[in-house]
Amino acid sequence: MKSTETVIWQDWDLSQIINGEEIMSPSPKSFHQIASRNLHRILDRYVVEQDLGEMLAAPLDVIFEDDYNRLQPDLIFIAKRQKNIIQDWIRGVPDMVVEIVSKSTVKMDTVVKKEIYERYGVQEYWLLKPEKRILEIYTLTDERYKLHASFGEDDVVSSPLFHDLAFKLNIIF
Repeated sequence: MKSTETVIWQDWDLSQIINGEEIMSPSPKSFHQIASRNLHRILDRYVVEQDLGEMLAAPLDVIFEDDYNRLQPDLIFIAKRQKNIIQDWIRGVPDMVVEIVSKSTVKMDTVVKKEIYERYGVQEYWLLKPEKRILEIYTLTDERYKLHASFGEDDVVSSPLFHDLAFKLNIIF
């Protein structure tokens, strides 16, 4: 292949449909990918050891029932009781999603996508902010997200969804 040829990816798409509008995103930067990988390892090991379901990572579409929103969270947890939503993509509401926030995605992750996950009933929403070394965990209470806790890098993370899970946030970075 000549260096001037263009490679077209047909099976891997960084676009999302957010409130009916297709949004293209650049690929994540390395610090984002490292944090994602490290958090995925911790959560996946816990989910497998506890036999809770499936822990999945982006890029993977989550398609909500009306196809008006087709999001690609960074990490996705599907409890065993609803493994049927794992199909070609995720077709339904995950139990938990993680978004890793960067400077270019602050509003999208902390406002727009948070509202969408809340509206569809995702039970836990984690916002990991690597540049600030903070993790916020929101839980759905009376159909609204409430901040469960905000963890700094020296704090031990705990989650209502994952009862016995505990790790120091700094190992993510």
